[in-house]
Amino acid sequence: MVGGVAWVGSHELDPRKTIASAANPIRVQVVSLDWKWLFIYPDQGIATVNQLTIPVGSPVSFELTSSGVMNSFFAPQLGGQIYTMAGMATHLQLQADHVGTYRGLSAQYSGAGFADMRFTVEAVPAESFAQWVDATRSAGPLLDAQGYADLAKPSAAVAPFSYRAVSPDLFNGILRSAMQPDPRRLTHAASERTE
Repeated sequence: MVGGVAWVGSHELDPRKTIASAANPIRVQVVSLDWKWLFIYPDQGIATVNQLTIPVGSPVSFELTSSGVMNSFFAPQLGGQIYTMAGMATHLQLQADHVGTYRGLSAQYSGAGFADMRFTVEAVPAESFAQWVDATRSAGPLLDAQGYADLAKPSAAVAPFSYRAVSPDLFNGILRSAMQPDPRRLTHAASERTE
C-alpha cells in the first residue's frame, strides 16, 4: 500500500509532466554557462541573459542543457530544480500563478563565479509579456554562433541583457557541439601519451 502511494505520488511530481491549463505553454530553452544563464524563447525568436520573463498563469516548458560543467537550475518560489548537463537536454514544467519577481540561482557549485550565478524571474500579465517581447525584438544584438561563442566565455556577475533575435536551431547546435570531441583536447592528450 505504501509503495503504491509513493509510486503514484512520485509520478505526480515528475518535472516533465505537462501542466494542465487553458493557456498555451511558453517554451524556453535554457543554457547554463560559466557563470550566467541564457534563456532562449524559440517561438518568439529572442533571448535573454540572467533575466527570465514569463506570463502569469501560462505553463512554461523548459528544455535545459549546459555549455560545460554540470549545473542546477533552481527557482525556489516556483518549485523547480533540475540539473543541466552538456550534451543532454533535461525538461522541467513550471507556472507562476501570481505576478511578481522571483529569484533563480544555480544550486550546484560550478567554480569561481558560482556565487554570482543568479537570475531574476519576472512573472507578468499576458499583455505585459506580449509588450515585453515586442520591446525586446527592437533592441540588442543578434545571438548567432559568434555571439554565443563570445557569451560562452567565463564571466561573473553579468548584468541582465537581451538579444533581439536568435539564429534558428541555436539550442540544438549547442547540444550537438557538446557531444563532439574537441580536437585540441584529443591532440593534447595524444602528445602527452607520446612524451
